[in-house]
Amino acid sequence: MRINLLPWREVSRSKRKRAFTGFLILAAMVGTAVVIVVMMFSAKMIENQADRIALLKEENVQLDIRIKEIVGLSEEIKSLKARQSAVENLQARRNHPVYMLDELATLVPSGVILKSIKQSDSIVLIGYAQSNARVSEFLRNLTTQTQWLTRPELVEIKSANFGMGKDARKIFEFTLKVDLINLQAERS
Repeated sequence: MRINLLPWREVSRSKRKRAFTGFLILAAMVGTAVVIVVMMFSAKMIENQADRIALLKEENVQLDIRIKEIVGLSEEIKSLKARQSAVENLQARRNHPVYMLDELATLVPSGVILKSIKQSDSIVLIGYAQSNARVSEFLRNLTTQTQWLTRPELVEIKSANFGMGKDARKIFEFTLKVDLINLQAERS
């Protein structure tokens, strides 16, 4: 049998202190490792988020470029549509003068001569007639029997002499305004 006369409580305390210090150091190392792992994970997440933001910024720049191209294309399309509309209007109206002249030839009664035809906003007809009744008949024809002309309006009628001496005759010079019917507008 052995009897230990040494202070056993101090030895036990020192062993517990060493174990506690070891556990404390181990806990500090584990805590430090956990903090480092969490920091690395957070840094990786921040880096991923920064990459996503950079990618979004790049895509936004690309989209801005595409939007500018689309706006340019839409303006070009509008311009082309306007040109196409102008060409279609010209195509639709290219035969109007022919139809109008053909119709005037059938509407002008005998005893009426057209001196000039001018077109600006409306068509101005200047001519001579044997009597006021002939001008009136011409106006009636323009009102009722026309497909291409509309809204005839007598601007002026005046008496004039034609010829000299014995052959002098009294005639009437007249000015009429008529509008050409726009069939393109009527179809739409």
